[in-house]
Amino acid sequence: MLAAEWALGRALRAGPVPSFRASFGQRAGLVIGAVLVLSIVIADSYYIVVIANIVYTAGFGLGHGFGAESGAALAAGLDDGATQYALALLVLAAACAVMALGVREGIERVSRWFVPTFGIVVLYLVVNALLLDGVGAKLLLFLRPNFSLLGAGDVFAAMGQAVFSLGVGGTIMLVYGGYLDNDTPLISTALATALGDMGGALLAALFIVPSVLYFGLDMAAGPGLVFSTLPKLFAVMPGGRWLGVAFLAAFVLMAFLSALAALEVGLVGLRDVGGGRWSRRRLAMLLFAVEAVLMLPSAFWPSIIGTLDMLFGSGMQTLGALAAVLALGWGMRRSEAMKQLFANGIGRWQAGLVFWLRWVVPAALLVIAVLFVHEHLQGGV
Repeated sequence: MLAAEWALGRALRAGPVPSFRASFGQRAGLVIGAVLVLSIVIADSYYIVVIANIVYTAGFGLGHGFGAESGAALAAGLDDGATQYALALLVLAAACAVMALGVREGIERVSRWFVPTFGIVVLYLVVNALLLDGVGAKLLLFLRPNFSLLGAGDVFAAMGQAVFSLGVGGTIMLVYGGYLDNDTPLISTALATALGDMGGALLAALFIVPSVLYFGLDMAAGPGLVFSTLPKLFAVMPGGRWLGVAFLAAFVLMAFLSALAALEVGLVGLRDVGGGRWSRRRLAMLLFAVEAVLMLPSAFWPSIIGTLDMLFGSGMQTLGALAAVLALGWGMRRSEAMKQLFANGIGRWQAGLVFWLRWVVPAALLVIAVLFVHEHLQGGV
């Protein structure tokens, strides 16, 4: 899917709306592209609020530690909508300032610093976690999957996390595909990107999961893990105050890059609406105003974030990934799609990959989505 979105973006050198118009026709393409751009902008609004929550938690830990006696104060601070909204505005302002500098001078330059920093910090944390006496048993428990506990909702949520983490969803990677050179090999680059993303996630999990299990804490998913379980972990872990601050700071760096990527989609969408007449700086300022309004509900009523994420994160981004695969496999001329995906010609495995993209991937996405909806309908009965 990643290579497919890059191919679609590079072939047309355009944002989601023009790309889907070229693939699905003017009216249908406009609706699909506009809905997906709006969805990623909404998703980024609550995502930036979550980043602000993590910034607050890291700052709180630095100043007060993560002890049990400070847990109530941390929770109260996270529930303070005005404080979290102000922090979210600062995060948004920083992101828009980077975006105004451009892709190469802004986003790429920040990425060159943030990604290695994250890797170094997380490697250090993993080493500290694996040095805990007797942690090996918990590590094996983490690495031994129990597929009997896996339901359609879990698969759908994991798929949503995967598409957001990689940036696939008919938006982010489609836009970034338009910035790739014509001689960039898409398949091998996509494979390297996916492996790198998986490696980063695995490193973080190797620190978090064995440590949480080792100290007998709740292995909850989502916000409960970051804002409840992890502070408790840092409170009991040797050197946990500084390890916790380091981990949360590294987390913020990578989350900031994801927020930047999503904002770039919004900027490109606004550029397409404006017909290319506005500068990046003006577009960044306009996007700041839009996101500042959209962030208000998530900052003051954080309980809605889970619902928003299921709809605009897991839901719409998965549908966007499906739309992008269909656009490349069925909407674009076959010769152009093959040219973008396979610069060195088409052999047997390339033909198999085309079949996979045209038939297997769309079918799998649809089946998972249908099973998810069925599971939730059954649960509501």
